Amino acid sequence: MADNSFSDGVPSDSVEAAKNASNAEKLTDQVMQNPQVLAALQERLDNVSHTPSSYIETLPKAVKRRINALKQLQVKCAHIEAKFYEEVHDLERKYAVLYQPLFDKGDMKNKVVIAEKETETAEEPNPRGIPEFWFTIFRNVDMLSELVQEYDEPILKHLQDIKVKFSDPGQPMSFVLEFHFEPNDYFTNSVLTKTYKMKSEPDKADPFSFEGPEIVDCDGCTIDWKKGKNVTVKTIKKKQKHKGRGTVRTITKQVPNESFFNFFNPLKASGDGESLDEDSEFTLASDFEIGHFFRERIVPRAVLYFTGEAIEDDDNFEEGEEGEEEELEGDEEGEDEDDAEINPKKEPSQPSECKQQ
Repeated sequence: MADNSFSDGVPSDSVEAAKNASNAEKLTDQVMQNPQVLAALQERLDNVSHTPSSYIETLPKAVKRRINALKQLQVKCAHIEAKFYEEVHDLERKYAVLYQPLFDKGDMKNKVVIAEKETETAEEPNPRGIPEFWFTIFRNVDMLSELVQEYDEPILKHLQDIKVKFSDPGQPMSFVLEFHFEPNDYFTNSVLTKTYKMKSEPDKADPFSFEGPEIVDCDGCTIDWKKGKNVTVKTIKKKQKHKGRGTVRTITKQVPNESFFNFFNPLKASGDGESLDEDSEFTLASDFEIGHFFRERIVPRAVLYFTGEAIEDDDNFEEGEEGEEEELEGDEEGEDEDDAEINPKKEPSQPSECKQQ
């Protein structure tokens, strides 16, 4: 309840209001006399008044209708662009067939030794193929080595080849990564597969965000582990106390274990309209990135990732971009500029011998 007591015949709340008004006027005068504050206010007002949406709101209705008509044309362009990428996928499939004889001829991983001149002496070792070809690539590439645990390494030494297989004509856009293994003591599969499903169509809710095909989901396969060899789980012992009798017993149970081979048991994208939590979204995005990296970079340039040349190209490209910034600063400070190089791109593939989940 307001205090309506009087002071010299004037209500106290009126006196307080007069004081506030006087203080506000003084503050306004101080602000108006400060050129920096005035400039900042003016810039903010300019930004607000010149945003595209605010400008469009000022246009006549006839002009707004024309803008909407242009946006409808833009949506149609996005759908045509989606068809373009579908045909690109068909071309990738076509050229994968042309590439395949070269990959078969140069299958240097374990099966075939490329014809060489007889320059080696009898004393020189001449192992079959290139030992630990793919295992070395896994060690060289940071994105892959981060997934590999120490107990995965003996298994990956049996990896003979990785191939990419594109979806058949008329089928939904996708690609399959095939990991071919020689007989080993860990599982009975000769091929492990990972299928990446793709979409090349504008989002109905946001068609203008379309930038080409994107991976939308993936399926792994069942690994038929031999007894006691499953590295994707570990056995732990846990003590349990009986509430009534107070006796203690020890039980053992299996829990998930970090392993590269969890790659073949991926998180599924939510298909029921429910959104994934932030951690799951990150995991799924990382999985899609790795699948794309295998398809676009690792498989087509495998020998260069084995020798490390492709990795050097990647590093030099990144350093080159930073170097441009340093070069601009160097004009003032006399610093040296860095060099920049460019990097790799794509390949094909064949069948699957792994149970799809």
